[in-house]
Parts: sequence; structure tokens; C-alpha cells
Amino acid sequence: MMLDAQLARFSRGWRGPAVAAFIAFLAGLPGMLAVPPLDRDESRFAQATAQMLETGDFVVIRYQDAPRFKKPVGIHWMQAASVSLFSDPEARAIWAYRIPSLLGAMLAAAACAWGAAAFFGAEGGLLAGVMLGTTLLLSTEAMIAKTDAVLCGATTLAMAALARIYAAARDGSPAPRSAVWLFWVAIGVATLVKGPIGPMVVALAIVLLAILDRRPGWLVGMRWWWGLIVVAVIVGPWAGAVTVATDGAFWSAALGGDLGSKLVSGQETHGAPPGYHTLLAPLLSFPMTLMLPAAAVVGWKRRREPGVRFALAWLIPAWLVFEAMPTKLVHYPLPTYGALAWLAAAALVQPLGPRVRWTGAGLGLLFGGLLAAAALYVLATYGDPSATPAAVAAALLFMAAGLAGAWLLARDRPREAVAAALACGVLGHAVLLAGLAPRLAPLWLSARTEAAMERAKLLPRQGIADAPVAVAGYAEPSLVFALGTATELDDAEEAAQAIAENRPAVVEGRQDAAFRAALRAAGAVAVQVGEVKGLDYSNGDPMSLRIYEARGTVEQGAPP
Repeated sequence: MMLDAQLARFSRGWRGPAVAAFIAFLAGLPGMLAVPPLDRDESRFAQATAQMLETGDFVVIRYQDAPRFKKPVGIHWMQAASVSLFSDPEARAIWAYRIPSLLGAMLAAAACAWGAAAFFGAEGGLLAGVMLGTTLLLSTEAMIAKTDAVLCGATTLAMAALARIYAAARDGSPAPRSAVWLFWVAIGVATLVKGPIGPMVVALAIVLLAILDRRPGWLVGMRWWWGLIVVAVIVGPWAGAVTVATDGAFWSAALGGDLGSKLVSGQETHGAPPGYHTLLAPLLSFPMTLMLPAAAVVGWKRRREPGVRFALAWLIPAWLVFEAMPTKLVHYPLPTYGALAWLAAAALVQPLGPRVRWTGAGLGLLFGGLLAAAALYVLATYGDPSATPAAVAAALLFMAAGLAGAWLLARDRPREAVAAALACGVLGHAVLLAGLAPRLAPLWLSARTEAAMERAKLLPRQGIADAPVAVAGYAEPSLVFALGTATELDDAEEAAQAIAENRPAVVEGRQDAAFRAALRAAGAVAVQVGEVKGLDYSNGDPMSLRIYEARGTVEQGAPP
């Protein structure tokens, strides 16, 4: 068949990982370029990176004047390199900060293909890499300037290198000499990006494999001492520098405050009961969803096969840890999604029974329909007529992904089903993020405020109006990223003081009466030059941001 011939052609040698990486690139690129800066984490990461470039301090992470002692510095260094190469911090071009995330997703897909090929053949490896790279979760994280796509890439590379070594010890093809060094470099990068999460996933897999196999001799060749030295070389210089620069405060805040609080209780209202990640997996793994029942059957029936056993050791213990944690965010299990793709690929290299085919067809149809309904709901709630074509197109493509995949899978053509679902799903995701999302005007308060200030020639980087801008009643990081590091987030009195000093001010509607009273007390006059209405989706509050500039002064007590 033509599809099998193309799989055989494009999976040979280096082509399999390269094709998987390229498809992950296509899946993540539209959103990376089109979606405005997101609140809150993405804009905090991007703003902290911009401040590093502005100040030249690449050791201590700061958000405005406050230290940001949550994650290690790795992602900020990657973003700083990207911005230095492709943009500049003053431009505040969010796409430049997102490039490392896109590269992380590409690395995850390539590494997934490389590792899976050791057990399931070159074609199985390519299928695994492509399925991982096109999942809704990874392709979305690929367009967000934070740690998770890069963590997924580094962790998947470590697991793929470990898999190559494990396969060689189980009478597989010899592992390349570089595998052990790739493993340790990936562990170092994962640690520098998000601390202990990547090493935890790897360590749990190693422990479970050692218990199940009762033959841990293959671990002797891991060059433990030299490997730990490699990790220390990657992480140690910054770890030492930040310890000295903060007198150890970074570690107490990051480990005891950020990580510790997530292990004890649901941090920042992100608590959920066990089972949360499992319930969301069919949605977040779409369009791979139709292969999840087959993956589960493979995991049980073929659990003694080395490749399946390795995938289960990668998936199960880490997944249980994420389910047991009180704090749950949808992206937490992402470093284990490569194992799901491996199990799905293992199912595709052998015939599927009718039950798993029909169950998978039903799941694919259900979640394709849910995504189509979500696109139309977002249009009805936040869109205007200009967004209708994109919303309808995204809904039709998601529905087509579910229908085509279900129909082909039910007819016992699983590879064609996966190909059709992936193609339609990637296109639907692209239209959703690049076509629909930017047209949901009520959600992009900060971007629209930035544009309104630019039209009024009040944007600080234009160099016309005095700076910094004072903001009262709205403190989302995306506005700080848009208006600059010195942006003052305060109350109505400070906004009035900015007007008195001939600086612009942005005042949320609920602060407006207090702002006008403070203007009268200061003897200042403000002229409203714009208003932006919408929804602060971080907390669900409707917002009305009024943009003011100074116009002369009046005597104290006169009406503004």
C-alpha cells in the first residue's frame, strides 16, 4: 500500500527522527507566530528573560523588582539566546521567546522516534514520534514560552538514550557510543530547566525496570561517575552562582516554597483529585486518542516484551506520582506522553482486534466532536463575525479527524486511520490557534491596550511620551511585558500621580472614581484617549481599561 511504502521510505536511518521533528515543527509553528502573549506564566517567563537581557544579570531571575525563585535558569538562558539571535528585548516580540519551546517539542518527537525504533522497528519509531509531536498537549506547549516543552524534549531524549542501552542489553542492536553521553546531557538540561522533575521520571523508570527484570547489570555501563560530572558541569556553575548571589534564598524559596507547597496542597487553586490526568489524557493526546485502547491492551498483553516493559516503566510510576500530587496542572504528565506514543506505535505494528478498534473509533469520534464543539462555543462566547470562518473551519477539521480516524479504524485500516486523524487534527489545531484565537478580541486585553497606546503615541518604547506607564486595577504580566519592565502596577492615587508627572496611565473602570478624586487633589488634568473592554481570563473578571494622558494642570480643587 502507498502509505506503508512511504512509511518505509521516510523511516530509514536518520529520516524517521527528522520527519517526526518536522511534523512537530508544523504542528507548533502557527500558534507560536499568531497567538498574543498569554497570562500568566508565559508572560512572567518572557518578562524575566527580557530583564536578564536588559540588566545583563543572567544568574538571579527577577520579575520587575521581585525575585522569581521558582524554577532554575535554563529556559531563560535559551530564551535569551533566541531573542538575541532573532529579535531584541525592546521589541517585545513574543514569538522569539517561544522558539526554545518549539525546538523542545521537535526534540521530543525526534527522540521518541529514535528510542522507539530500537524496539518496534524504524516504521514503529516514526509512528511514535509523529503521534507524540502532534498531540494537542505537546503542540500547544510548543507555542508557549515556558519550561514544559523543553522539559519534555530533554526527558524524552534521556529515556530514548536509556532505551537504546536497555535494548542492546536485551539482544537488540548495539547502542551507539553516544547514547550514554546523550543520556547524561539530557539529564543535566532537564535539571537546569525544571529541577528534579525530569530526573525523577527517569529514576522511577530505572527502579521499576530493575525490580521487574531482576537483572540490573545493564546499568553498569551507564558511566555513573562521569555522568554525574557531566550533570554537575551543566548545572553546577549557575547553582553555585545563584547560591552566592541570593545567600541561599533561591533554594529555600524554590524547594521549600514552590515545590514543597505543590506537594502538600493544591497551589494557587490548582488542586484536583486523583484521576484528573487520566480523565484528561484522551483529550490532551488527541488525535492519538483513537489508539489509546489498543495501547492499553498492548501494555497488558505484551508487558513482558522489552520495549513494552520499558514504556510501562516510563509511564506508570511517574503518572502515579503526578496523580498523587495535590497540585495538578494539565501539562504535568507531558514528560510521560512519549511512553503512550510508544505503546500506540507497538499496537500499530501488529493486527488489532475488533474490540480495541471499535473502542478507539468511538473515543476518536467523541473527542473530535468535543473539540469541534469547543471551537464553536469559543466563537459564540468571545468571537465576532470576523472569527466565524476560522471557527467553523477548525470545528470541521476536528470533526473530520474524529470521523475519518473512526471510519478507517473500524474498517481495520489502523495506519491510515492514524494518518488521517493526525493530518486533520494538526490542521484543525493550526486554524484554531492561528485563525480563531487572535480574533477573540475580549481575551487579549493587554495586546489591545498596547495597540491603543501605540496609536496614541504613548507606548514607552516609542520614545515620545514620558515613562513609565502607571496602571491601576489590572496587574496581568502580559501588560508588563507589553509596556516594559518599569511599568508601575499600583492604585488610583499612583495613576493620578503619573498624570501629574506628565506620564500616561491605564485605569480599570472600577478604579476610575478614585482616580478622578486623586486627580482633583493633585490639581492635574487627564484626557481619556482610549478604552479597551474585555475579560481577564486568569480570574474571570470583566475589565474596562481606560487609557489616559496628561493635559496641562488646573488649580487644586477644580474639576478635571
